[in-house]
Amino acid sequence: MTDTEKERAAARPVPWGREMSSWITSVEGTPTGATVALILALLAAVLHAVFGALQKGRHDPLLARGVIDASYGLMAAPFALFVVPWPEPHMWPIFAGAFVIHSLYKWAVLASYRRGAYTVVYPVMRGTGPLFTVIGAWLIFDETFSPVQWIGVAVLLSGLYGLAAYNMAKITVARDTLVPALWFAVLTGLFVALYTTYDAYGIRATADPFTFLAWFFFIDGLLYPVLAARFYARLEDKPTLGPLALRGVGGGLVAFASFGSIMLATRLDQVGEAAVLRETSTVFAALIGWLFLKESVGPRRLVLMGLIAAGAVIVEVGG
Repeated sequence: MTDTEKERAAARPVPWGREMSSWITSVEGTPTGATVALILALLAAVLHAVFGALQKGRHDPLLARGVIDASYGLMAAPFALFVVPWPEPHMWPIFAGAFVIHSLYKWAVLASYRRGAYTVVYPVMRGTGPLFTVIGAWLIFDETFSPVQWIGVAVLLSGLYGLAAYNMAKITVARDTLVPALWFAVLTGLFVALYTTYDAYGIRATADPFTFLAWFFFIDGLLYPVLAARFYARLEDKPTLGPLALRGVGGGLVAFASFGSIMLATRLDQVGEAAVLRETSTVFAALIGWLFLKESVGPRRLVLMGLIAAGAVIVEVGG
């Protein structure tokens, strides 16, 4: 390259995505990075509550999951193929592992949703996840929690499991399948811990974090649309495709923002802290139900949600 060509290359504007990637890598492990990770984890919590609501409702969970995965897979395809830098050779086995882990995680989620009430199984899923994520982050990334932070984890878990127990005592439907639903919820929590830790490893293994995100969503969106289409074809009473597709597009956009935020947070700061903060999604889910769906919260649930929020604050302050 001649001097003139070098000058022209230097004068070209840096694409926004590359500029953002450079900024993210520059603040990793810094106080600024920790602050950004905190904001991203809380954003992921809010959006995860919305995402969970989109997977339940009048559509079968498999159909909802299928259209959501198809939407974000199609949205990610042009970015993966034409925008972000291509993955390094060592990333392909990492993507294969992420595909398997997330596929099994979704299977466990669907099995739990189909057998138990959402208000019971969701807190159990979210409560099991951060506990094992903190342990996994210690084993893999050598991250440690202070005694104060462990107190915060205990407070948060007491709120989550207390909320599940309270809701379980109140429900009157699907009680005959509640025990297997709870076992699947615990299994889901284990997969949450596994994919959170594994994805944190994956997004740190590539030079450009957006390469991991684009290819992750592209690859992750391949399987469940096929399974959902086969399930839809066997249904006698098929739901209307328009509302289902609309749910998929909305869910795909939320998934980008929610999962993308938590993955970036785990690159910028401690994996365990990000995982704990994300579990305040249960509080935001209840707030969404109260503000927009006019659902009653009640004093007991309010106290339990206060424990969840207090536990997250203790973890953050204790660090």
